Amino acid sequence: MPKVTYVEYNDAEHTVDVPIGTTVMRGAVDNNVPGIDADCGGECACATCHVYIDAAWLAKVGLPVPGSQEAAMLSFAAVAQPDSRLSCQITMTPDLDGLLVRMPEGQH
Repeated sequence: MPKVTYVEYNDAEHTVDVPIGTTVMRGAVDNNVPGIDADCGGECACATCHVYIDAAWLAKVGLPVPGSQEAAMLSFAAVAQPDSRLSCQITMTPDLDGLLVRMPEGQH
């Protein structure tokens, strides 16, 4: 099963198994990873599952499509950066085994 490492703002790391077809957000919520609030439950409607994609993974994960709902929601995210994504919009695949994401200081 693919693994994702979630890194909190304070550098605490949580490596968890995330089943293929499951979102990175759901992997965090199901494993009680702090820092992913997921207030909307993964509907791309709140930006409280905001993460930064590690540079080594950007090419595989990709960036939000310009003009997409995800891109619009990221405009509301606290401290969005060029490597920002909503974890509810990243679905695990075998190619993402080992993915590293970092979380902002807060989601609100």
